[in-house]
Amino acid sequence: MNVTISELAGVGTKVTLVGKLDIAGAEIVGLPLATVAGQTTNVMIDMSGVDFIASIGIRHLVMAAKTLSRRSGKLVLLAPNQFVSEVLVTSGLENLLPIVHSEAEAVAALAARS
Repeated sequence: MNVTISELAGVGTKVTLVGKLDIAGAEIVGLPLATVAGQTTNVMIDMSGVDFIASIGIRHLVMAAKTLSRRSGKLVLLAPNQFVSEVLVTSGLENLLPIVHSEAEAVAALAARS
């Protein structure tokens, strides 16, 4: 699992994940994701490079989303593949972890006030 963190058009932070978000991958992303969620208001996680997600990976995403929500922030997932999307939707997480399909859509979602 590779993790890259960058700024997102002035509305938050972009976290790009590439690889498998399994036990080993979750161990790698856990601390960086928690740190970003604790230091910023909005986060877009680019999931286009994630080809597998396990429950431990979902747990890290949920924890980050809840951390942001407590501070009136938002988290969106950019372009997860069909398998990852199905896992998240089947888990009932599409409201907590909204899925967007373009970076422009992510910026608009993060910039919008609830």
